Amino acid sequence: MVSSQSESGLLSSEGDSQRTQYPYVTGTSVIGIKYKDGILMAADMGGSYGSTIRYKSVERLKQVGKHSLLGASGEISDFQEILRYLDELILHDNMWDDGNSLGPKEVHNYLTRIMYNRRNKFDPLWNSLVLGGVKNGQKYLGSVSMIGVHFEDSHVATGFGNHLARPILREEWREDLSFEEGVKLLEKCMRNLLYRDRSAVNKLQIAKITEDGLTISQPYSLKTFWNFGAFQNPTVGAEGSW
Repeated sequence: MVSSQSESGLLSSEGDSQRTQYPYVTGTSVIGIKYKDGILMAADMGGSYGSTIRYKSVERLKQVGKHSLLGASGEISDFQEILRYLDELILHDNMWDDGNSLGPKEVHNYLTRIMYNRRNKFDPLWNSLVLGGVKNGQKYLGSVSMIGVHFEDSHVATGFGNHLARPILREEWREDLSFEEGVKLLEKCMRNLLYRDRSAVNKLQIAKITEDGLTISQPYSLKTFWNFGAFQNPTVGAEGSW
């Protein structure tokens, strides 16, 4: 018979081995768009520890296989776990050595099942993902949330980007955007997020993927302007509202 002291020891040891279910170091918005030749994606490089921007060189845009590009907001360590899953998936696919390789639609479906499965275990991966790519001349762009909600579109965004960037994209995006026009549009969205999202930093990367391959830019900063009247006196007109 197990004593009560032993029982409490077993319980506490099981409790100690539980995984955290709360985000610690997080990244903010990712934005993806289709353009004339492929897919463009943008994300800043901030990693927030609570409300403190603790890290400023976190890469959140990664290549997946030959045809896909992945961007993630949310918990950075969970994103690293997702990348581990994808490495195993791509390795297993390559081992068939059949001349075929997973396209962006297959990877997106896989991520959807992973996120939904972990949600059903009440141990979610705390991320929102953007997956884009090009295979056989077909452009693909989709999103999946931390509970497995997924969709495809011509432009997608995560986090505050859903509220602050997508209205811009709905007004200005076109299917025949050139590369230069697409980058300019993404920079406009990222600048808007920088002004209004406290977790955003002015250090970003833009990635493109086409039939010819994938390129992720070196980190760079946007030109900004902070002398708007609303920035100088943000409480004007608010006196007496409480």
